[in-house]
Amino acid sequence: MYQKKKSSVIRESIVRKYQEIQTVLDEDLRVTLSHLEMEERAAVSALDGLMERNCSLIQDIEQDLARLTLALDHTDTEPDTMEDMESGDRVMDVLNRTDPSSVTLDEAKAEQILSLTNNMLLLICSQTPIIKKLMKSYSSEVCLDPETAHPKLVISSQGDSATYTDTWQQLPDVPGRFDTTLNVISMHGFTFGRHYWEIDVTGKTYWELGVTYPTIPRKGTTEDCWLGRGAESWCVEFFDGEYTAWHGGVPHQLPFTKRFCQIGVLCSFPAGLVTFLEAEKMTPLFSFCAGTFSDCLHLALCPGHDHNGNNAKPIVICNASSPTSDPGLVAPLKSF
Repeated sequence: MYQKKKSSVIRESIVRKYQEIQTVLDEDLRVTLSHLEMEERAAVSALDGLMERNCSLIQDIEQDLARLTLALDHTDTEPDTMEDMESGDRVMDVLNRTDPSSVTLDEAKAEQILSLTNNMLLLICSQTPIIKKLMKSYSSEVCLDPETAHPKLVISSQGDSATYTDTWQQLPDVPGRFDTTLNVISMHGFTFGRHYWEIDVTGKTYWELGVTYPTIPRKGTTEDCWLGRGAESWCVEFFDGEYTAWHGGVPHQLPFTKRFCQIGVLCSFPAGLVTFLEAEKMTPLFSFCAGTFSDCLHLALCPGHDHNGNNAKPIVICNASSPTSDPGLVAPLKSF
């Protein structure tokens, strides 16, 4: 009787473990497919923009053809061969530059996902989702630049956090410092590859975070100084329990109500993507398809004001570096 009971307990334990493995597999599959779908949507978005440009260019080509046809109808001499060749070359150049086949998914990322899938059993043992391991492989160390911080922000000595204070600090009014919006950006800028950061927003009721070109306006009350309100920056904002993604002044309300503790930010230069995720379960929040970035990108943070006394916690970079480490990575700030 004792052996039968013991066998039953062991059997139930084995079944429970297999159910846990299945749960991990199902969640991992859901997150992986979600990210691939997001890449596909970004590629389709880029293709739609390309098709709109094609329509305009086709109209130009048709006008050129009509003009050439009219010129040939009204002349008894041989056509201007040189002009025809130039028009033909221009048409071919337009077709080559707007070929829809030039819009592709991020193949390198897809190949890496496939490679990681082959090691699924090892990942199950540690219950680490594939996409989380992938994102971690893109981690890049940055530190905040105190010379860009609004005077009401306290930047830690390690450059890894920003905290709002109600006291206006007496700081040098350098050209790169934000003087109206509660922003700070990283010292390091990036111009190629893929880069991922995780930002701790635990206990906060208001924050904004994202990436920006160094050309973002820093002075005055212009709307473009806010993250995501101009063409220079992309961000996700949390305010009054609601999440909103911003770029170019266009808001995108996100269907989330849970107060997340860590937010992941991924920028991919090959794919022209800026992606925001909930870092614990790698849940996609929103993805912007920029197509091609025209400048280097800096991490940008806004810890927000006190928000009725409920927003005193700092905003923290989880993979920050020392402000003095590897100075060769520091991108020179431009004039504003």
